[in-house]
Parts: sequence; structure tokens; C-alpha cells
Amino acid sequence: MPPIPPPTFVGRIAFHLKSDDDFRTAIDAFMASFAVVATVSASTSSFVFGILASLLTILIAYLFARKRVFTNKSILMPAALLGCAVAVSLAYSVSHEGEVLEHLSHYFLFLSMFHFTEFVFTALTNRRTLRPDSFLLNHSVGYWLAASISWIEFLIEAYFFPEIKMRGILWIGTLGCIIGEIFRKVGMVHAGLAFTHRLAMTKRSDHRLVKDGIYAYLRHPGYFGWFLWAVSTQIILCNPICCVVYAYVTWHFFASRIYDEEKDLISFFGDSYVEYQQNVWCGVPFVRGYQRP
Repeated sequence: MPPIPPPTFVGRIAFHLKSDDDFRTAIDAFMASFAVVATVSASTSSFVFGILASLLTILIAYLFARKRVFTNKSILMPAALLGCAVAVSLAYSVSHEGEVLEHLSHYFLFLSMFHFTEFVFTALTNRRTLRPDSFLLNHSVGYWLAASISWIEFLIEAYFFPEIKMRGILWIGTLGCIIGEIFRKVGMVHAGLAFTHRLAMTKRSDHRLVKDGIYAYLRHPGYFGWFLWAVSTQIILCNPICCVVYAYVTWHFFASRIYDEEKDLISFFGDSYVEYQQNVWCGVPFVRGYQRP
């Protein structure tokens, strides 16, 4: 029988660092690449040197993976990439404070941290579902297409209308991203084994309806957090067009997903979930979810 992680969150971190090769690989790769690239970026104050250091670090990580120093290069490589991205973004935010491109560095900082912490919190809360794609870097073509369009909008507006990229709005978006991430990660922790990135199509023997903790106030704190985070990334960029588009598209995505998920939850838990549904807010504005006939 495999060892059982401690009940406390800090205890679980220590447990996985000691006994979980995949978790330790991700942490080591992220921290090592962050340390190298942050040191180079801070000492040179050069974006180009930061990128070059990132490429060199990723190459070294790849060579380590080829030599099987680490067992899972499909975890090592994205963790190293995200560590580099966080380091460059953080260094550039500090060295170019008050400039228009500070918005872009804040954006990439939150984007990179979101994807890395998705893997980390999946490992800590529901280890059996942990996979290389738990970073969600392969979320969908549409996800990265939308991100690319937001970068294009930012660069066009930053060149032609730099005055609309206001620092005060950047910090509103920053606060929104932080709050969104807190709600999502707390939702993952409180749900434990019940939280998955994929919809559960069948009820497991240990599947329970979580109604305590943050779930006493929101039925879907993870979706609420992701919705707020997604819109806030566009507030950081001061992208008026993508802010509206992101809100619309993300809302429709979660409305559809919540409908499908609650249909399954009602089939799993029956009247117990219907009562919970009636008494607790969904979390995503104006989404009702599946209503049993």
C-alpha cells in the first residue's frame, strides 16, 4: 500500500518533495531555471540576455532529460520553461517599472505562474490524476489563439495609443489575477480528490459531494477563479477589445461546462446535489447550471 500524505498542506508539500519523483522534478527544474535566468537578467538588466539565458537553461534541461538524470522529460521541460518565463517577466517588471511594456511582463508573470501552480496543486490535492498535461499548456488551440490575439492587440495599441496603457488599470488587473488564483487554488485544496481537470463521467467509489470550506459559498470556486483570472489578464494588458471578448467567450465556456458537470453531479448525488444547487451560488455570474426537470 502506498504511503498516505499528511493531512496538512505544508506536510503534503514535504511529503511529495521527499517521495514523489514527478513533483520533485517539476520543482527542481522550475527553481533551477528561475535562479539562473533571474540572476542573469538582474545583473545585466537586459531583456535579450534574459532570453538567451532562458534558451541556454532550457537546452541544459533537455540534455539532462536526454541523459535520464531526471526520469520524466515531459515534466522537466515545461517546468524549466515556466521557470525561465517567470524569471524574465519578474526581472523585466522591476527594471522597466512605469513603462508600457511593464504591462506585458506582468501578464506573462501571471500566465506562467498559473500554469506551473496548476501542476503543483494537482500533485498536492489529487496525485492520481497528475500527468504532464496537468500544466495545462496543451489546453486547446483556441486557448492559445485567444492569447496570441491579445498579444497582438496589446502591441498594436502600445505602439499607436500608448496613453491607454495606464498603470493604475494594470494594478487592478493584477489584483484580479491574484484573487482569481486564490479562489481557484483554495477550491482545488478543499475539493481534494474530487477536483479534476477532466469532467468525471462516472462516479468513483470514493467520490463525495464537497459542501464545506469554500464550497459552502460557491459551487464552482475553481471556475469562478479561472473566469476572474482570465478577464483580469486582459485588464493587466489594458486591452479593451480582448477584455470584452475574453469575458464573453470564457463565460460561454464555463456556462456549457457547468451545465454538463452538474448534469452528471445530479445523476451521482440526486436530491442532495439539487438541494445544494438551490442554496449555494454557482460562482460564475448569470450561470444557472443544469436544472433537473
